[in-house]
Parts: sequence; structure tokens; C-alpha cells
Amino acid sequence: MNILNEKNSLILIIDIQEKLINASFNKAEIEKNAVILAKAAQILGIPTLVTEQYPKGLGSTIQQVKDALGERAAYIEKTSFSAIENPAIASTIDKAGKKQIVIFGIETHICVNQTVTALISKGYDVTVISDASGSRAERQHLAGLERIKENNAHVITTEIALFEWLKSSRHIKFKEIQNLIK
Repeated sequence: MNILNEKNSLILIIDIQEKLINASFNKAEIEKNAVILAKAAQILGIPTLVTEQYPKGLGSTIQQVKDALGERAAYIEKTSFSAIENPAIASTIDKAGKKQIVIFGIETHICVNQTVTALISKGYDVTVISDASGSRAERQHLAGLERIKENNAHVITTEIALFEWLKSSRHIKFKEIQNLIK
């Protein structure tokens, strides 16, 4: 049983960049939910790491996500499909000291999938946010989610993550989080 814990979570946003999101079949859904999750991370104080795959060619992280994250997120460039292949990313995750990695981004079947597999092999408890992830084609996205489940990661939605972090309507930040989805 895996229930997210805000104190033991780190959010890893994979390649939500201009050219990649514009080619995604579910662009609007990714953008909306990535912004909600980024704002929730700020409200709850969950550390956030953002990867950018070859930004010179694919553009940087979309402005809406940058604005939602504010100054607290770390941005690291990568060229390998698995973010963990970049020593700076692996080191940042290790130093954070969190065991639950909540991951979402583009493309589900490539960079998200390969990063999830690498994190699991390092002993992390990995949760993928399906409605904040995407691919160029829906079938690739769905195949990626299946592969991720086969590799023992958890697959949930944005709202499931938010309410698992809160645990109760008595949480001090409940109203702020609830307002993100109204």
C-alpha cells in the first residue's frame, strides 16, 4: 500500500517544454495539471526538480509551470532519456532525502518511463501522475503507463495525489489546495 506523504515526497517534472507539449495529444490536460501540482508543491513545501531535455532544441519549461513553481524549483538540463543518467539530477534527488518520488511529464513512454525504471532500481517508491503526463500519441501514452505499472510504479491522478498529501480536511493547507481544483 502506498499513500503519498507530503513530508517524504519529492516532485520530479520531466521535460514539460515548449516543443514537446505542443506535440502532445493531451496538451491542455498536461498544462492544467502540471500547474496545479506545481502550485501544490509550493503550498505544501514539497521540493521540486525540473528536467529539460536538450532545451537549445526543444525550448525551456513552459512559462505557466515556471510561474507556478516560483523560485524554489531546481532546473537541470539533460540529454539522456532517463533523468537519472545525469549525475547532477541523481545527486539532487539523493541529497533531498525523500523516498517517494512523484513524477510526471513528457513523454510518458520514453523519458518518464525510463526515469521511473531507474528510480525504482535505486529503491525509490515512485508514483506517476497520469493526467499530468503525455506523449505525441495517446496509444504511446497508454502503453507507457502500462509499462510503468509493470515495473512496479504507482499510477494515480492529480487529485488523488493532492488529497493523499492532505490526508484530511483538517490539514492547515486544505482550503488552499482545494481552491486549486475548483
